Amino acid sequence: MAAKEAAIARFLDEHPRAADAGRGHPALQGCEDIRWAEFPQCPAGIPVLLRALLDQEAASEAERALSNCLLNDVTSMNAAMPAALPFLLRLASDPQVSVRAELVDLLVGVVGYSRPVDADNEAMVRWFGSDSEHPESEQCRAVFAEHASVVEALAEELADPDDRTRFRQAAGLL
Repeated sequence: MAAKEAAIARFLDEHPRAADAGRGHPALQGCEDIRWAEFPQCPAGIPVLLRALLDQEAASEAERALSNCLLNDVTSMNAAMPAALPFLLRLASDPQVSVRAELVDLLVGVVGYSRPVDADNEAMVRWFGSDSEHPESEQCRAVFAEHASVVEALAEELADPDDRTRFRQAAGLL
């Protein structure tokens, strides 16, 4: 957790104006109202990084920092991901966002993390944990379903047909 907080502090030191870049952007409406620090291993500075995604100069660094905050490791995402997902989906669907492609790549990863784990596959359960251990996976699937029209539009843009299928499955479209 300290490393995530330190990364946000470094980001702000390097890009002090980026924190205000996306203030008032409709895609981020409500991001300040979420109590991010109440999620385990989630820094309070998530809104700063979300807004900074709209800063042309700092967007790439903000996307990296945000990804590191919302993905715990190679096998799991942070419990805050379902709360961040609506903002990420809206930003990824905005052609004016300079890191749109990176956000779509992040969303492809989130779709992968959100897939249900086959409880009968011991190796998968050992590696990824059971669905009951990671309620954020099901919560993300619910967010994808809630934003199915955005997910469908983003899926159409994906080059990989398997990614398109997984996107649609995550939203309950298949």
